[in-house]
Amino acid sequence: MMTLRQALVSDIPALHTIRMAVRENVLSNPALVTQKDYEDFLTSAGRGWLCEVEGQVAGFAIVDMERHNVWALFVHPDYEGRGTGKRLQDAMLQWYFTQTGHTLWLSTGPGTRAEAFYRRTGWRETGTTPGGETRFEMSREDWLGSRGAGYKSL
Repeated sequence: MMTLRQALVSDIPALHTIRMAVRENVLSNPALVTQKDYEDFLTSAGRGWLCEVEGQVAGFAIVDMERHNVWALFVHPDYEGRGTGKRLQDAMLQWYFTQTGHTLWLSTGPGTRAEAFYRRTGWRETGTTPGGETRFEMSREDWLGSRGAGYKSL
């Protein structure tokens, strides 16, 4: 059984374990993502969600409300291909667009499964970042147009 809930500060060790386990978008320097980064995004600068499968954290998403970007959307390799990323993304986008009308952006490595996922789920490619990643955007109109005004509340 898969459950979705808001991520808490007490979940940070599990979130970081997932972040370190991914096969794509691997951190070149894990010290660049700190405990304080997670705390800030979960308590003041944004919000996070996690998905559990049979009591195990399978993935998480965190949105940065100050920069209007997706700070994290990661699924543990053992849970890929089960709809975890889609559920997390849907919860994040639904919440985000009830809070603001700002367009949301993210970037990811070119040629990755993540890049294909974002294209498939309605994100618009808007160019390349200075670091060579593919940049995507999602507007409120894009979100409502692709999901319809009657999406259910989570």
